[in-house]
Amino acid sequence: MNQLHILNGDATYEKFIQTGLDGDILVWREVFSEGPLSPVIDAAFWQQRAQWIADTFEDAPASYQDMVISELEKLSRPYEDITLWFDFDLHCKVNQLGVMQLLQQQADLSGPNIYLVSPDGYPGVENFRGMGQLSPEQLEDLYDNRLHLTDYDFTLAKEAWQKYNLFDAQALQEWLNSVPFWGSLHHLKTALTAQVKRLQTDHQGLTYIAQILLNLYEHGATSRDKLFEAFWNQHAIYGMGDAELDIYLKQLQSRGLVNLKD
Repeated sequence: MNQLHILNGDATYEKFIQTGLDGDILVWREVFSEGPLSPVIDAAFWQQRAQWIADTFEDAPASYQDMVISELEKLSRPYEDITLWFDFDLHCKVNQLGVMQLLQQQADLSGPNIYLVSPDGYPGVENFRGMGQLSPEQLEDLYDNRLHLTDYDFTLAKEAWQKYNLFDAQALQEWLNSVPFWGSLHHLKTALTAQVKRLQTDHQGLTYIAQILLNLYEHGATSRDKLFEAFWNQHAIYGMGDAELDIYLKQLQSRGLVNLKD
């Protein structure tokens, strides 16, 4: 079968290529849960993203072209079957919404069958954080139970993408309350509810994520490794890696609120 697998990041890639699953692989290396977005994904959108990534992570624009844009060219090929591999957390869900927008814009959805693999756990795996923890055999098992995405799922994803792009906690919460049925997007509501919290700031102007990091620091997580590990243990729903958490940590450090030990 002529099929494409879209993996969210490289964490799952090494295990995935050891499976017996056929097809091409597109590795999604963007982080739409951070930085500027817009409802329409066009050339200007990618230019803005490339600049933000370069400025924020001190990465060369050419790297963005190679790691992100070149991979997206695969979406224009006539696949019969496309499977999205995205975990349950906010980081993955926002990326998934972006991918679904691209598929709507670039693919004839009446052509390929599009499926979703999106676990929030796996039997026997404690402290599940994502598919990168699973074996090739376990990934094959998830594939056998993938969900077929419908027109309703794509309509819902488009609405979610538009509401997310408002960066308005009240508007997003009102929309979440209004959705009667979540189709095959089982973990989307939980992830976007976490986004509602993330949009809130306190009297110091600190974002919710910064508040969490500061609280953990004040309760004894005084090294970067301990701080991030404590965050992941308590707030896996955000799916943030080191690079994303560093954005918030630098904000705290610039205000003199934390002084980490080596």
